[in-house]
Amino acid sequence: MNFDRYYTHDLVNGEGIRVTLFVMGCLHACAGCYNESTWDRKSGLPFTAQAQQELLDACENHDGLSLSGGDPLHPANRDAILELCKAFKQRYPDKNIWLWTGYVYEEIAELEILEYVDVIIDGKYEQDQPTSLPWRGSRNQRLMPLLQISSL
Repeated sequence: MNFDRYYTHDLVNGEGIRVTLFVMGCLHACAGCYNESTWDRKSGLPFTAQAQQELLDACENHDGLSLSGGDPLHPANRDAILELCKAFKQRYPDKNIWLWTGYVYEEIAELEILEYVDVIIDGKYEQDQPTSLPWRGSRNQRLMPLLQISSL
């Protein structure tokens, strides 16, 4: 997996003060995408073990980890994202993970990754559906607390 960048003090991508990772690779190619520069999964920097360790260390004094892109659930990203989520939850069991994806929940509900994600924002960005709802780019996108879904 490659990544574009990460922010170590993010107030925009989820509740509280977060560390946000922007991965490379997206198959959705949404018109008007804010992060079009992250679509090519072969661009960016390799997400090495050292990069993962630095990212996890940065989470120490923050509320949680946010995963964006690109698309963290691009098929080429799934193994590395799963490993990152497991490592994060092992180290910070009381902190949360938020994940943005262009897939709808029903398409990816069986992925093991979602066992470690606390909140998912799903669905492609639709520029003709503007919204003022927090943490979403368009009104078709859903903010879903996954712990509630799994307990139903």
